[in-house]
Amino acid sequence: ISRENEHENFWPAGAPSLGPDGVCGPCSEIFFHPNGGKTNVEIWNLVFTQFNRVGNPPDNLRPLPKKNIDTGMGLERTAAVLQGVESNFEIDSLRPLCSAAGELLGIRYSYDAPEGRALRRISDHVRAVAMCIHEGVQPGSEKESYVVRQLLRRASLEGYLLGKDSPFLHGLVSEVVNVMKTPYPELGESIQTIEEVIQEEESQFLSVIEKGLHKFDTFLEKAKQENSSTISGDDAFDLHQTDGFLIELTEALAAKNNLDIDRKQFNSLMEQHKVGSGSGAFADSVMAEGPLDALRKTSGETEFLGYDTDQASGKIVGIIAEKQLVEDLVEVGHSSPVAVVTEQTPFYGESGGQVGDTGTLKTDFCEFQVLDTQKDGGLTLHIGHLKQGKLSLGDPVTAEINTDKRAGIRRAHSATHLLHHALHKTIGEGALQRGSKVDQDEFRFDFSHRQALTTQELQQIEDEINVRIAESAGVKTEVMDLKDAKKLGAMALFGEKYPDRVRVVTMGDFSVEFCGGTHLTNTGQVGLCKIVNEEPVAKGIRRISALTGPKALQKIRDTENLLADLVKLLKTPQPEDLPRRITVLQDELKDSKRELAKYTSQSIASEAGDLLSSSEEINGVKIISHLADIPTRDGLREIIDQLKSKNIPFAAIVGAVFDGKVALTAAVSKDLVKSGLNASDCVKAAAKIVGGGGGGRPDLAEAGGRFEDKLDEALKVGAEFYKEKLNG
Repeated sequence: ISRENEHENFWPAGAPSLGPDGVCGPCSEIFFHPNGGKTNVEIWNLVFTQFNRVGNPPDNLRPLPKKNIDTGMGLERTAAVLQGVESNFEIDSLRPLCSAAGELLGIRYSYDAPEGRALRRISDHVRAVAMCIHEGVQPGSEKESYVVRQLLRRASLEGYLLGKDSPFLHGLVSEVVNVMKTPYPELGESIQTIEEVIQEEESQFLSVIEKGLHKFDTFLEKAKQENSSTISGDDAFDLHQTDGFLIELTEALAAKNNLDIDRKQFNSLMEQHKVGSGSGAFADSVMAEGPLDALRKTSGETEFLGYDTDQASGKIVGIIAEKQLVEDLVEVGHSSPVAVVTEQTPFYGESGGQVGDTGTLKTDFCEFQVLDTQKDGGLTLHIGHLKQGKLSLGDPVTAEINTDKRAGIRRAHSATHLLHHALHKTIGEGALQRGSKVDQDEFRFDFSHRQALTTQELQQIEDEINVRIAESAGVKTEVMDLKDAKKLGAMALFGEKYPDRVRVVTMGDFSVEFCGGTHLTNTGQVGLCKIVNEEPVAKGIRRISALTGPKALQKIRDTENLLADLVKLLKTPQPEDLPRRITVLQDELKDSKRELAKYTSQSIASEAGDLLSSSEEINGVKIISHLADIPTRDGLREIIDQLKSKNIPFAAIVGAVFDGKVALTAAVSKDLVKSGLNASDCVKAAAKIVGGGGGGRPDLAEAGGRFEDKLDEALKVGAEFYKEKLNG
């Protein structure tokens, strides 16, 4: 065993990175030397936490009121010592994943090999992603879903840089399930869903890479023309932000061309983007780990009283502003949110899909408006703004929740349990809960199912929910031992881990579930539940959105008002006559379109003649590049048909914009196909410019794209493609 110490004025190497401010102190890192060798394997890290670091040195360390030791070793580090190996990744539950990743890429895994680090990253990321998807967290663009997406993309990137340009990560899932089956036997139940989600996400990312390569090539050429050894931070940021290119990919491709990336400028632009977009602006300013860790160690957990009361008195034990613990809060109207922690509270912190409560913290001379409530490691954070007066540590305050919002949340949360029951009754026990979000009289509920629900199934589910509401079944909550809850048949959130003592919510004789949220006392208090949407959110995962109570009633009234407006607009006697009236209008529209098509056809015929007479000619072939102003996409093909009817050798690419989307059509005379001219290759080259793709036959091909402002450039690229082929 060996130890290395850090000076107290610096952030301890190996300690958790808590940002520019936070608790800190001397650090002791403990290393293990496998088999008596010289290799240092860090197995333990201890931080002797004694300061709160504020601002820049010197004189930026403030002694903590209670000093402590932050320690961390971990199960896998322990296993590395017991198994006498030099890395966590060499233990018996991780080494097989690394080897399997190597087999998928055609590389023999070795810890010391140049590819070893990449294979370890792939195996570790896929394991993490598999567990997340199993527990209902899908790749996405927000919060934890964004983390899953980035993990997947980084793993895919490692494979791409090792020469794998097709999806492969899903092939590692079966090995993840195999090595994790003892502690997590339920993982095998969702293996197909995990594989499908990973494969689809990786396919999308590889498509992003393919589309972004053309832009990277332009930046590469730009650097060469400017005789620069660096790709600018602006260009790298453009690739990252617009095209979804990971900066690591840009750096790797640049390195292959002996170029660097201006990371300083790139990082600056990323910071500006975060500030401008408000990314993390609300949570980050109050959820910084340093202050929260210090608070946990000095004050302990917040006692939650909200199951039994809407208001409670308690002493302020912590105030967090701008990522720092502060003694007082005096600024009224401050722009960034502040978190106030009390020793006890009726406010429910967001968890289990239920949103946090809102309300106020009050004294005789002060009011703090709570806009959100979050939980972090036993602490409840009341997040909001000071409206008047002054708050100080130790002040007694009265915490009052917004009772109207809480009532709506309770209606919606109880309705999710009714929906879960109704799903099982209608489509079977395989409809496992995969997540939810519960707000005031509205909720969404994700569940596993292979296909869209039919209209009849949705009606049956909605009917079952409202039947259970009408019978006003009692809702009972109990805290009991986990083993006793399982004997009752309590339904758990799929993949969730529960403590020895759990809270169980029972509704009538039809629903028993683990749940820590707030609920009604009988199902009749839901009032009404109305399903408003059913949609897919990932492979094998569906989502139902619904309304309860007043919002459900308002939805029905809005629908009735809409029908009344349509009756007036379409001049029908009764709502029942609307389908017939719409059919009549559709027939009239078809007739109008036929007349318009006749006019358009005549106009296009004239336009085609003008194009041929005014176009450039190379080796007897007319080169046509044209931005068309036409009402429908069919008009592009009609232009091509008119060009063909002239019996003149031509190579054409025409484009237009419909509803904000680019459409491209390329064509060449059939006799030119024999000489090697290919319309499909032309349209593919043009489509890359507008951020799309397509293809077709050698004589006729079509494509689409997203960037309408680049359509002119795309048409020029298509024309140049033809010219180069004809001149060659």
